[in-house]
This record gives sequence, structure tokens and C-alpha cells, in this order.
Amino acid sequence: MKRFLLDSTAWLGRSATDVAGGFGRFGAFAARAGRALPDTRTWLRLLADQMTRIGVDSIPIGVFIAAFTGIVLALQASYTFTGAVPLYFVGALVQKTMILELGPVLVALVLAGRIGANIAAELGTMRVTEQIDALETLAYNPYAYLVVPRVLAGTLMLPVVVAFADAVGILAGWITALNLLDMTSAEFVKGLRLFFEPFDIRFSLLKASSFGFVITAIGCYFGFHTRGGAEGVGTATTSTVVVSAMVILVLDAFWAAALL
Repeated sequence: MKRFLLDSTAWLGRSATDVAGGFGRFGAFAARAGRALPDTRTWLRLLADQMTRIGVDSIPIGVFIAAFTGIVLALQASYTFTGAVPLYFVGALVQKTMILELGPVLVALVLAGRIGANIAAELGTMRVTEQIDALETLAYNPYAYLVVPRVLAGTLMLPVVVAFADAVGILAGWITALNLLDMTSAEFVKGLRLFFEPFDIRFSLLKASSFGFVITAIGCYFGFHTRGGAEGVGTATTSTVVVSAMVILVLDAFWAAALL
């Protein structure tokens, strides 16, 4: 028993040290990236390309997720409300749920796999093949060249993807209500307008922007600190997806507690 307690205490100590060290390394990484912001001649010409790769290319994925989420929301709302709540509340539930929660969170979790893993694998490969070291040798700032355009693109473009997803999710719920729930457009729109607040859209886009920052920053961090060849690249990719998903859920709870 004594041995077990000693081992457990040692494990907790090592885990706490690793976590604290991780926060410290990420803080130093973020500080170096922040100091690279004034180097606009390097990152500004790369920003449009990254916005296309991170944002525009992700819109089909966001739309696909939102469409089926809207369908399921409408059907489940109808099943829940039957006989107890007027059916036009289906519109209210689809609108509120898509904009406030499922639109930004589901899209961010899926894009953590697509965008975050892609960035970690790309930068991790550059690290283990010493391409990042070569950039420093050529007097390029690797943070301005690799990190800043990706993080800015994620922060700016994820709200765009989520805006499309919110709209398509509500539209899919609307079409489902008309064709499978015997509702009229007037009833669905009545529900849509019943609890609509313009703040909801700002809340959704703010969350999406913070999620975009988290996904790209964590992907860049793990990519930059990749060690150990192909196996290290795989580890960095997996860590990016796992940590990004956890931070997204924590941020989601934070924004709800802080702003709602």
C-alpha cells in the first residue's frame, strides 16, 4: 500500500510538472509568434493562400455536417414536442441549437482533425527534415513564415465556415419540417423568430473565431516541437487533435459561462 501511494504521488508530480512545462513552452511559442506579427512583409503575402486552404476548402465539410445536424434536430424536436408543445417550437429549437452550440462546436471538432492535424503533419515534417532550421539559416523568421499566416487564417476564416454551417443547418431543418413533419413555412418561421436575438450570431462567430485560433495555434505548436522522425510526426498529429478537442470543449463552456 505504501509503495502504491508513493508511485501514485510520483506519477501525479511528474504529470503536474509535464502540464506546467507544456503551458510554459506554449507561452514561449506564442510570445515568439506575437513578436513576428510586425513582419508583415513575410506573412501578409502568404495569408490569402492559407485562408483558402483553411477556410474556403473547409466549407463543404461544414455544410455537410450542418445539413444532417439540422435534419436530426428537427426530427428529434418533433418527437420530443409531440402532444405537449406547439410544433412551431421546432423552428426555435433548430435555430437556437444550431447557432449557439452545434454549428460552431461540431464544425470546430471536425476541423480540428482536418486543419489541426494537417498543420501539425506539415510543420512536423518540415521540422524533422530540418527545413525549419534551413529557414532560420536563410534569415527567415519561421514564426512569421509558418505560424502567423496559419493562425490568422484560422481565426478569421472559421467564423465564415460556421456562418455557412449555421445557415445550412437551419435550412435543412426547415426543409425537413416541411416535408416530414407536416409543418408550414409560416409555422417554422414563427418558431425561428420567436426567440431570435442578434446577439446569438455574434456569440456563435466569436466562439468560432476562438476555436479557429486554438486549432491552428495548437497544430503549429506541436508541429514546431516534433521530434523523432515519422513516428514523431504521427505523435504530433494525434496530440494536436486530442488537445484541440479538449480545449475547444473547455472554451465552449467558458464562453457560455461568461457571455450567456
